Amino acid sequence: MGAAFSAARLKAHAQQLGFAMLGVTPALPSPRLDAYLRWIAAGYHGTMAYMARADRVARRRDLTVILPGARSLIVVGLAYHTLNVPLEVLTDPTRGRIAAYAWGLDYHTVLGARLEELAAWLRAESGGMAYRVYVDTGAILERSHAQQAGLGFIGKNTVLIDPKRGSYFLLGEIVTDLAFDRYDAPHRETLCGTCERCRRACPTDAFPQPYVLDARRCISYLTIEFKGYVPHPLRPLLGNWIMGCDVCMEVCPFTRFAKPTPEAAFQPPDLERAAPRLARLLSLSAAEFAEFFAGSPVLRLKHERLLRNACLAAGNSGEATLLPALQALIESESPLVRASAAWAVARLAGGAARPTLQAALARERDAECAADLSQTLAALG
Repeated sequence: MGAAFSAARLKAHAQQLGFAMLGVTPALPSPRLDAYLRWIAAGYHGTMAYMARADRVARRRDLTVILPGARSLIVVGLAYHTLNVPLEVLTDPTRGRIAAYAWGLDYHTVLGARLEELAAWLRAESGGMAYRVYVDTGAILERSHAQQAGLGFIGKNTVLIDPKRGSYFLLGEIVTDLAFDRYDAPHRETLCGTCERCRRACPTDAFPQPYVLDARRCISYLTIEFKGYVPHPLRPLLGNWIMGCDVCMEVCPFTRFAKPTPEAAFQPPDLERAAPRLARLLSLSAAEFAEFFAGSPVLRLKHERLLRNACLAAGNSGEATLLPALQALIESESPLVRASAAWAVARLAGGAARPTLQAALARERDAECAADLSQTLAALG
């Protein structure tokens, strides 16, 4: 290997590329690895079985499993905070709310391309290096490594927080066999003090203790990662969220320091991409879904899960005008959508929904859907 590369040169170029922050840390195991293993052992990862796979754990234990000879980990942050959607629009119960990071283009594409550009420059300037780029996809405890690279501290909401910027930024990494002339000092582990705003504000009580998230109760997990029937007790707590959740970041005192992003890619093209009307979502065909959310990370949900989430939000809306669309979805080809729509109809129509739900149950041939319908009917008393 040649001489160590200048970390200052890397940071200057990263700034030119638009990265809000960059830190460099040795490619060592995360100091929070044991906490991660306890989290897995407690089952807090829910149905995300890939997080507990032996090969993924091995990579988190040793970054040279990811890249033989790995010497450095470069961690970047790209800001996505925007201020152009009024709160009254986001909280309108007749609209489905989307987490702010997903208002514009898919960050995997935007950040991934930017990281590849940075890595290509670094490889050319250094005379050659091996590397791997990750954007929310690799077996890396990225928030812990980001803290080690000096980018911020881990909050009680388990989110990485920069005291000067808040937490509205996206993380990405470059694992490389290149050495640097200087590595960043770790940030303080926490600056939360006695503050408990995030834990108190969480609609689903997803933090069993500070710095620990039970994903099985998290709205982001339930609307994005979880592919099944959302547990009935949690459905009313989802409010109008249809993809992700920002609550624990919104209430954080450090959020007041967040600055609007200069990245046009993260700006919503219109209000409908940040908080689309539920009436419209409930009527979208698969083709219309693909067209409406073209380029958006919402596409990662797939049409079925978006409809499931929209049904649950409609059930929480109190808006009776959504009943015809929901009743139509009780005839959906998807058992998951049928059950979710039936629950929403029961929420909006009460006992008057009983004949419709009884008829749906009588013709249902999917066992899981039938069980969910039975639970909805039982709740009507």
